[in-house]
This record gives sequence, C-alpha cells and structure tokens, in this order.
Amino acid sequence: MQIKIFGPGCPKCHQTEDLVKQVVAEAGAAAEVVKVSDMLEIAAAGVMSTPGVMVDGKLVSQGKVPTKAEVSAWLTR
Repeated sequence: MQIKIFGPGCPKCHQTEDLVKQVVAEAGAAAEVVKVSDMLEIAAAGVMSTPGVMVDGKLVSQGKVPTKAEVSAWLTR
C-alpha cells in the first residue's frame, strides 16, 4: 500500500503526515508513506486544496486534516 501526502509544507500538511504515520505504525500496516511537496506533482494528482491524501492512486482527502478514524478506515480497504 502506498499513501501519498500532498502539501507544500504548511502546518496542516505536517499534521496530516504525522497522523498518517502514527496510525500506520499503530496498525502495523505494510504501507509506504510518501510526502509530495512539488506543486506540479500536487496539481497533476488533482489536489486542489492541501493537504491532500492519496491511497494507492485514489484521492481520499483534501483541504483538511483527516481524523484518526478516517485514516484507519483507509488502511482496511
């Protein structure tokens, strides 16, 4: 599983990245967490509002910090 966090480096982007890494570690999930800060890559992924989160190529969240429950649900798809 690959989880991409899209954002230029704002506080909400860092918060999202930290939360995703925490939930992945707690769940013991086999997931690679990748931070994407290149604006061209962010736009190419269709992220209109950061932070954005993509799980295995599917955009699942953008414009907000997800909840712990949302991240957990993404891991069990």
